[in-house]
Amino acid sequence: MLASDQSVYRLYAGALLAAGLRGDHPGVEKLGHIMAFPTDIEAEKGQSQTVRALLAIRELILEGLLAPGKRLSELSVAERTGISRTPIRAALQRLEAEGLVETIPSGGFAVKSFSQQDVFDAIEIRGAMEGLAARLAAERGSATRLGPLQACLEELDRAVEQATTGDSFSAYVAANARFHALILDLAESPTLKRQMETAVALPFASPSGFVMAQAVLPESHRILLVAQDQHRCVVEAIANREGARAQSIMQEHARLAGRNLRVALRHEKALEHVPGGSLIRTVK
Repeated sequence: MLASDQSVYRLYAGALLAAGLRGDHPGVEKLGHIMAFPTDIEAEKGQSQTVRALLAIRELILEGLLAPGKRLSELSVAERTGISRTPIRAALQRLEAEGLVETIPSGGFAVKSFSQQDVFDAIEIRGAMEGLAARLAAERGSATRLGPLQACLEELDRAVEQATTGDSFSAYVAANARFHALILDLAESPTLKRQMETAVALPFASPSGFVMAQAVLPESHRILLVAQDQHRCVVEAIANREGARAQSIMQEHARLAGRNLRVALRHEKALEHVPGGSLIRTVK
């Protein structure tokens, strides 16, 4: 895999975390080296202690083992993870930049919570950027480069047909992450890639942030069918060099995540399947 491909796929690591995928899932191999993915990093020689700390703390937060508002002292986190305090400090600073923790007046960091509006805003921002990526892909892309995107679309077709359980939904999530990454790659904009990295840092803002919640809902397959039709339409628009149409479809496609959030908020069991779902403040 080319280095440029790796940098694009890395942006969508949150989608894999959303599925709870690990290194033995076939989707991981297809996505290649993803920096935010624990088993990939652990396989690297000379891995960074800061990255290990980052992954360990993020996992504790996303699994709800560190509650919103909980103070994160370097000492307690070091004891819990078995990693020294210096990389823990650097990891907490990185997580602050990502938006998962925040500084507190008394010093140190605390796990951050999010209002429902925060999540909707994050989804909308990601949609605006992905819409721009689709438009640029249509305007700048070459028909000769659409092969991988077409192949991924066919893989998504198969995944949608088989998506009836949590395991089969995981296959969809992996392919979906690659689909979105390929469109960003076709946009040929390093600046947009950098901005997208920030936009998808929060797990529930990623393209598949709420897909696993669908696995426990009766309307799940219908939503996947709508999403896949939008995938097909945006590929058609890019192939036909219809930039405005591609942008509009991709923005509307992102808003499906907002619909999924509304559904998940009505079903407590579904919200449990959203990575970082415990960080979202619900209205009782």
